[in-house]
Amino acid sequence: MMVFSSTFIFLILELVVLCEASVHTIQIKDKHFVDTVTGKPFFIKGVDYQPGGSSDVSEKQDPLSNPDACARDILLFQELGINTVRIYSINPDLNHDACMTMLAMAGIYLILDVNSPLQKQHLNRYEPWTTYNEVYLEHVFKVVEQFSHYNNTLGFFAGNEIVNDKRSAQYSPAYVKELIGTMKNYISAHSPRTIPVGYSAADDLNYRVSLSEYLECKDDDKPENSVDFYGVNSYQWCGQQTMQTSGYDTLVDAYRSYSKPVFFSEFGCNKVLPRQFQEIGYLFSEEMYSVFCGGLVYEFSQEDNNYGLVEYQEDDSVQLLADFEKLKSHYQNIEFPSMKTLKETVQMEETPSCAEDYENLKIESKIAKNLGSSLIKKGVKVEKGKYIDIHEDQLSTNVTILDKHGDRWNGPKKIEIRQSLTLADLEGEEQEDADEDKDDLKRKHRNSASISGPLLPLGLCLLFFTFSLFF
Repeated sequence: MMVFSSTFIFLILELVVLCEASVHTIQIKDKHFVDTVTGKPFFIKGVDYQPGGSSDVSEKQDPLSNPDACARDILLFQELGINTVRIYSINPDLNHDACMTMLAMAGIYLILDVNSPLQKQHLNRYEPWTTYNEVYLEHVFKVVEQFSHYNNTLGFFAGNEIVNDKRSAQYSPAYVKELIGTMKNYISAHSPRTIPVGYSAADDLNYRVSLSEYLECKDDDKPENSVDFYGVNSYQWCGQQTMQTSGYDTLVDAYRSYSKPVFFSEFGCNKVLPRQFQEIGYLFSEEMYSVFCGGLVYEFSQEDNNYGLVEYQEDDSVQLLADFEKLKSHYQNIEFPSMKTLKETVQMEETPSCAEDYENLKIESKIAKNLGSSLIKKGVKVEKGKYIDIHEDQLSTNVTILDKHGDRWNGPKKIEIRQSLTLADLEGEEQEDADEDKDDLKRKHRNSASISGPLLPLGLCLLFFTFSLFF
């Protein structure tokens, strides 16, 4: 009897492992991101990643379409010690399963912008009414549809610095807010879980407070138009500074009463080279973590603007720059505060109702009612993202990597597996298209406490269990 009981318990535990995904999703709780499985706060410690710049996105390639390039760069992400990357544009008509699987196995999350530089795939900040249409929304929804099926998709950016001068501030704010709500409606209707939608703002003093408050506020008629998180692109800490001389103290005060998570969607002034990244020690200190949830250093690859951590050479080798080593030394020594500590230091806020006007912004618009509603109702056709079985060889790179002196780098040549994918992770989403009722049931239970990812079909789980009992 004792043998049967032990075996029975073992099989039950085995069944649970088979039916639960290992890639933990991240959700928002109050003013911070939280791991849905461990309950621990998740602080963004990452880099912005767009090799070749946004113009390098095309019908044939984007940053997540080449598994060999992903293997090369992801092992360097791990060397830096990051947990998040931001990507500015992708092509949803390409396959991203291999690269997203590698990121997941490496323990790295993605924040993805939904716009791209390609025609009809971004907002015209000065004449948004000419581009905010169903063709544009179809592109946005395809990005959302595809990437919402990866558990390591942390969130989506509805825009990046769309409001960045006096003219755009007169025309674009209402369209950005409308897009946020429209994306959230699509996610609610079609995604297997709730994924937050945010905005990445230029840190312009003319709009720092007013735009953040406008996108934060809740309209009684459209509460979904309230942003879920807010990113700030800030380059004001240059070289050796302090909270006061850099203006970080003022920045923290500006967002102290904000009701949503705030983080640096870009940071890392390059007026002093190599960059020292001294601000990182403060960003993850008590002076800031009660308000800011981390940040993303701009940027991984060296481009014309000279912010790179690595440089791709003409012979296909990669050289680590001095900034890489500086950033690594800071990122690898960070300790995140506990949830208990956050509860003691974070001031919780209610989302405010919308005001009639906001300083330096024009918020009136003539956006057509129900624009995109038909797409939300029927969904868009795009290949849904899924994790795939990656062969061990695919985690290695044959690319020559050089250190900052130009000598051969003696670091790892293979991605370290930090999250082994389970059957649930690899099962895919084939069942979702078969029956809309199953989709509805799945969405109703997507926030179930113990499940961190896509479930194996119940019948298959029971079948595994039955076979285990008899064989």
